[in-house]
Amino acid sequence: MTPGRPVPPPLNLRIPPEETAVGRLEGRLAAARGATSATSGLVALTIARRVLGADDVEIAIEFCGLCHSDVHATRGEWGSQNYPLVPGHEIVGRVSSVGSGVRDFQPGDRVGVGCMVDSCRECQSCRDGLEQYCERGMTGTYGARDARNGDAVTQGGYASSVVVDHRYVLRVPESLDPAAAAPLLCAGITTFSPLRHFGVREGHVVGVVGLGGLGHMAVKLAKAMGAEVKVFTTSESKVSAALELGADAVVLSRDEEAMAAENRSIDVIIDTVAAPHDLNPLFRTLRRDGALFQLGLPSDAMPPVSPGALIRRRISYSGSLIGGIAETQEMLDFCAEHGVVSDIELVGAEQLNGAYDRMVAGDVKYRFVLDTSTLQEPSERADA
Repeated sequence: MTPGRPVPPPLNLRIPPEETAVGRLEGRLAAARGATSATSGLVALTIARRVLGADDVEIAIEFCGLCHSDVHATRGEWGSQNYPLVPGHEIVGRVSSVGSGVRDFQPGDRVGVGCMVDSCRECQSCRDGLEQYCERGMTGTYGARDARNGDAVTQGGYASSVVVDHRYVLRVPESLDPAAAAPLLCAGITTFSPLRHFGVREGHVVGVVGLGGLGHMAVKLAKAMGAEVKVFTTSESKVSAALELGADAVVLSRDEEAMAAENRSIDVIIDTVAAPHDLNPLFRTLRRDGALFQLGLPSDAMPPVSPGALIRRRISYSGSLIGGIAETQEMLDFCAEHGVVSDIELVGAEQLNGAYDRMVAGDVKYRFVLDTSTLQEPSERADA
């Protein structure tokens, strides 16, 4: 396996006070696409990236994946936002420059940035390399207040460049297609983490519920881990697509007889559906000591879970959130070793609003990725 960052990085090093000065906040101007209100759609913007600090890496962005959470955020569907807002947390590019204290990256390296750009670095979760569960709250790649940099609002990867602390930068193996690797930084790690936590390996049977951006990655990763994979779907149109991705079987979950035939056949289920649905029939497909990991986040209440279904087979019902830096690097190296990338459709800046509408309609196989070379030149003054 290509070595990346096999152990958690030393997150608990304090940045000297002079590195957090407000004077560091306004640096190079970057071209971007973002929202100026909940109803503006994505428009051309110019944003100011902070001056490179001693621990920073500046990245010339090549590609950025489009996540459904970007749609929710820019359209104000997850509460009020600070506008202008540039989304994007599936970033792949080349290092353009590094701060004086950076030793693990150099200009020209292909790198990535995922869903977070900082955390407290001191709580138990951060010390364990699980920064996504930071007990003081991780700093998101966009739309978050950056406490180390004057509480500036972070701006994401639909842009020509970004500056990120090196501790939160990933090495992207050169063998991976950079555009198709971009969604690995969200969809990939979100599905890899629970599979890795369960210890999926040859001999296990993995059930995947839903076949969208997350689901198709779960199929690919579970197969690469050696598991047998069964996809559960409500749509007959997804049967051939699931088999083409490598699934060993497809179960139509509306078919009661088909579901009954799967009783006690699954070790772990990765549930990617973001709409309310009844989990109890899925629990019946799990073997003793099986687990269902909920990854999709429904906007409305789910039907109640029957405790008896869990008790009778010692079943676990769990959630999972992206992955830490070390685990994300492990995932990228694993994908390079096994040739796993996302199925994507590349779009230009002028196609972003249409791509958002198509995501809402479910019209994508399976992730959109922005080619940042299609962005306009930055103007002389920053919008954000």
